Amino acid sequence: MIAYIIRRVLYAFPLLIGVNILTFVLFFVVNSPDDMARMQLGQKHITAQAIDNWKQQHGYNLPLLWNDQAQADEKLTQTIFYQKSVGLFLFDFGISDSGRNIGTDIKERALPSLALALPTLVLGLWVNICLALLMVLFRNTYLEFSGLVLCVVLMSVSSLFYIIGGQFVFAKLLRLVPISGYEDGFSALKFLVLPVLIGVFSGIGSGVRWYRTLFLEEIGKDYVRTARAKGLSETETLFRHVLQNAMIPILTGVVVVLPTLFMGSLIMESFFSIPGLGSYTIDAINNQDFAIVRAMVFLGSVLYVLGLLLTDISYTLVDPRVRLS
Repeated sequence: MIAYIIRRVLYAFPLLIGVNILTFVLFFVVNSPDDMARMQLGQKHITAQAIDNWKQQHGYNLPLLWNDQAQADEKLTQTIFYQKSVGLFLFDFGISDSGRNIGTDIKERALPSLALALPTLVLGLWVNICLALLMVLFRNTYLEFSGLVLCVVLMSVSSLFYIIGGQFVFAKLLRLVPISGYEDGFSALKFLVLPVLIGVFSGIGSGVRWYRTLFLEEIGKDYVRTARAKGLSETETLFRHVLQNAMIPILTGVVVVLPTLFMGSLIMESFFSIPGLGSYTIDAINNQDFAIVRAMVFLGSVLYVLGLLLTDISYTLVDPRVRLS
């Protein structure tokens, strides 16, 4: 087990290096520092002096990879790549183009994102699995057919409709919850109830159909027929055998959304004015703050690789057939 974990961690480094290099090429080669300066200054007629001043203020006036004018090891260290990209591996995100400490901002905004994403994930997973098992239990009946029709209808509606409709009905008309905003501590609950419920409800259509497909595939296997032959009821067969054997694809699906636990929901946080990492990224894109965007891309890659590692490890807990060597 330990050797497997070490090997997977070592495999992650080339992947993260590749992501870092790719983002560097996109932000500093395809989109040069001169282009970044012109977009930030936002003027029609920008002088070369103004561009040079902006680049010097933000540390973009250095060579990209190699500094011929520097001495010794400074030929490598006094470059844009070393100062803007290498530090990401140590989670030193540096200073944003607006002058803020990116690492401090991430620490402050991670908790609101987690407070929104974690209940949405857990509650949504529980609701989708229960409804999918219910549809499988009553398969080939009008209840299953009605559930499938409802799932297709829910999938056909944009998530923006649920957000705007939920805000209008529950916040503006009924005044049950605030329409947007956020406060620290337990006061945050009243601001999180509506976005969590909307997040769960908007994912029911696709989630229930996905889990229903998994369970129906398991239903036709030999171990299910054996369980029935031993006298187990359909409910016991579903919950004790089918659900357990479907855990591997369920975990595989969950790992896809693991980065969102910390990266936040871009749309949900923006509409509800929740100061999380999702809205932080959207604001950085709107303000063309490339330092923040680079940091968030790298952080998302790290979280995704970590999620893959945790998923592989969890396979051994839900399926004894899986062996890590």
